[in-house]
Amino acid sequence: MTTAGRAAVRRNRDADWNAWPVAQYLAENYRQMHPCDRGVMHHHSLFYRQFPPGGLSRTLELGAGPNLYPLMLAAGASRHIDALEPSAANLAYLRRQLTHGPEESWQPFYTLCKALDPALPAVLGEALTRVHVVPGDASDLPDGRYDAASMNFVAESVTEDYGEFTALCAAFVRSVRPGGRLVAAFMERMPSYRIGEGPVWPACPVDEPALRAVFAPRTVALTVSRLAKDRTLPEYGDTGVLLLTAERPAP
Repeated sequence: MTTAGRAAVRRNRDADWNAWPVAQYLAENYRQMHPCDRGVMHHHSLFYRQFPPGGLSRTLELGAGPNLYPLMLAAGASRHIDALEPSAANLAYLRRQLTHGPEESWQPFYTLCKALDPALPAVLGEALTRVHVVPGDASDLPDGRYDAASMNFVAESVTEDYGEFTALCAAFVRSVRPGGRLVAAFMERMPSYRIGEGPVWPACPVDEPALRAVFAPRTVALTVSRLAKDRTLPEYGDTGVLLLTAERPAP
């Protein structure tokens, strides 16, 4: 507790991400498709369909976690996808999916992705051959490496510190070359949260004005839209999902 009697603000380093509860997280969020998944996939598919099939040489999924559908969506436009992930638990899951083949529960997600973007490979396994699992976090990102970058439910879900949230988003922007494109999804106004009966994980509640305050000074062509709260998911305290696209400006 602080001297004022309030709990100290927890930062990313204060949580044991290596112990992230992969099985419980997937059970709560991705063993079946939810309305918010469909909304995110429709939004992100439109983003990737702006590019010719295979037109992006290298793209990033920042904080990939165990969620495969952002990687699926990128595979129509990207020839090489870096799935950057710091958690040992998530890295192990991703590597199993790539080495031994994706779990059957991911097939309905890919069926929708393929329907939205016919440029995707015929089968999910082939799409995932474009993915390369990379251990690391935002601090490991070089400036301007990628043609495009994606981030889904990451920066707002790993810290209670708004300054650290801002720094993570700034690293996300810098990861793409000038003129490179960005697509992201954020939980709206989500406080620190639990997965199942496990520990409380740090989060930074953000809304559209907060996203615009962070991204508008750093990007151009910024768009922010919103999906209504998904009542089919566990109650995490959020009020919906915010969807963002933007471009890193030229010098």
